[in-house]
Amino acid sequence: MLFPILLYGIPASLLLSAIIVGMGLVNPRLMLRSYPKDVRAAVPPQTDQEKRQTLYWSIPFWLCLLSFPVAAALSTKGAQGNAVEIFLSAAGTIFLFNLVDWLILDWLIVCTITPRFMVLSGTEGMAGYKNYGMHFRGFLIGTGLAAVIGFLTTIILIFF
Repeated sequence: MLFPILLYGIPASLLLSAIIVGMGLVNPRLMLRSYPKDVRAAVPPQTDQEKRQTLYWSIPFWLCLLSFPVAAALSTKGAQGNAVEIFLSAAGTIFLFNLVDWLILDWLIVCTITPRFMVLSGTEGMAGYKNYGMHFRGFLIGTGLAAVIGFLTTIILIFF
């Protein structure tokens, strides 16, 4: 059961993390909605151009976020896995990325290291960059999302 999660979850985590870091390198304001409230309040809203760019980056992100767990679930179904195994492979694939996002991207890189390219102009030194609790809440939301996507994927593969 662990094999499909690792087989699909590791590349998904690497690719999705690369997209997130790429957005930060190109323009951290593309992820403005993910910043803490105090930081968002200190900067102007996204421009129309930034909103379009965010959409362009979001499309491959969501395609990857959805296709890897579906591939893991299909692999498990093809190996005669039952509904629980199909669910665990799909949800586990997203959960693995969720762990990487929380512990490595959020807590280690954003909160602990806080690289300059992730700090929005004019918000240097703000407390929000060290808001570990906000990122933990995001992890909990991501865990729920993993369960929902795993459940929906399982229902679709079992009944259709």
